[in-house]
Amino acid sequence: MMIRLATIADLPAISAIYAFARTQMAKDNNPDQWGKTYPALDVLEADIAAKYLYVIEEAGNIGGVFAFILGEDPTYQQIEGSWLDDQPYGTIHRIAGNGKVKGVFNKALAFCEQLEPNIRIDTHQNNKRMQHLIKKNGFVYCGIILTDDQTPRLAYQKKRP
Repeated sequence: MMIRLATIADLPAISAIYAFARTQMAKDNNPDQWGKTYPALDVLEADIAAKYLYVIEEAGNIGGVFAFILGEDPTYQQIEGSWLDDQPYGTIHRIAGNGKVKGVFNKALAFCEQLEPNIRIDTHQNNKRMQHLIKKNGFVYCGIILTDDQTPRLAYQKKRP
């Protein structure tokens, strides 16, 4: 298993993973979080250009993808609740797996914690699968944030000692 920065050449595999994730979300009674097209190609291209997007490879195949962004997230500046602290942090966004590689969330989190031990993440209230993974991995619920399109998300933070 290897985690590396994504490249433009990875976009077909990444797009297939996100399509699979959207299908799974819909099956899990969460069709609205990513709709039918999120994340759009321009978002992925911008993530790649900014060196935010990572892929998880296993046996030469891409089985997972996530964005890890260091620094202030504009959607996290206002929260109905409170963050654990105001220290620098990284944010995990757009995490998804292909359903074949196991432990994508755990692998991504361990990688991100090596770069920044203070991590934030959010998810839709209907995304029970992600909520389970977040809580299982020691994140603390902090409150509600609003995304760019003003939809609410459950916000969490984890600080590694």
